[in-house]
Amino acid sequence: MLQLQDFRAARRLISPHMRLTPVFAIGQPDFGAALRNGTQTPDLFLKLENLQVSGSFKARGAMNAALNLDATVRENGLVTASGGNHGMGVINAARVLKVPVKIFLPTNTPKPKISKLRKSGVDVALHGAVWDDANHAAMAHARETGMAYIHPFADPNVIAGQGTIALELLEQQADLDTLVVAVGGGGLISGVASAAKMLRPGIRIIGVEPVGAPTLFESLKNNEVVTLPSVNTAATSLAPRQSSALNVDMIGKNVDRIVLVSDDEMRTAAGWMWRELGLSVELSAAAGLAAVMQGRLGDAAPGKTGIIVCGTGTDGQ
Repeated sequence: MLQLQDFRAARRLISPHMRLTPVFAIGQPDFGAALRNGTQTPDLFLKLENLQVSGSFKARGAMNAALNLDATVRENGLVTASGGNHGMGVINAARVLKVPVKIFLPTNTPKPKISKLRKSGVDVALHGAVWDDANHAAMAHARETGMAYIHPFADPNVIAGQGTIALELLEQQADLDTLVVAVGGGGLISGVASAAKMLRPGIRIIGVEPVGAPTLFESLKNNEVVTLPSVNTAATSLAPRQSSALNVDMIGKNVDRIVLVSDDEMRTAAGWMWRELGLSVELSAAAGLAAVMQGRLGDAAPGKTGIIVCGTGTDGQ
């Protein structure tokens, strides 16, 4: 299990290559008709990881994992499977290290992300219908070529890198009562929840998944890693069919609640952020705000609430 010193070490290692993203205090906004009746809007603080290098928080974990590789291992290059954001993070790490890189994407990756990755000039391959299929191909490629495989969520170094967000956020806004985090495979919330609970044991951590991809919701309910028979959400970066034992264990120990939101609710939240705040975010990055707008935090008075806005994009508009 990761310790606080692991997150601090990750922060020292990656900070020369990352941005200290701002926290945007928006008070108790008026959501108008989009707000669920009877819901009390808490004081909201948005951690803008959509402004991070490569466009999302994923750059943190990818960089920490890459920098922790032995130099002789990483000289053959880096390979991964991604819904888009992790791929951009691994590309960024490969550029810093000046090594080759190959990214496997599932065919359900939003077209703008595929285009963005291909325009970066690296080797991009489409494989399989969902992330899990692309991941099998990436791991096979790593075995065949000797390239270093970087998992997007089931890797302690990736988790430590993502957890550096909590170190920053609780320096920028030390009195948060609740922290809301979108959940895909679980790497972000595993790191953020673990680090946040070490720094502020009383903080509540709420995870948010799509209704059409409740991977961690079902795994925690069954107390084991559950493989979904299928996924059905436009928020494809939150849609692996399976997480991992590492992530399920960390989330089970540190996360207070996993809640579900629909694609339409995420679109409503993303649209509000564009109209009212001028933030263009991917659908997945609106999941946390959608949970707040729909009163899903499970507490009538959640207090000062932080939301990690995890990635930029236009598919939420």
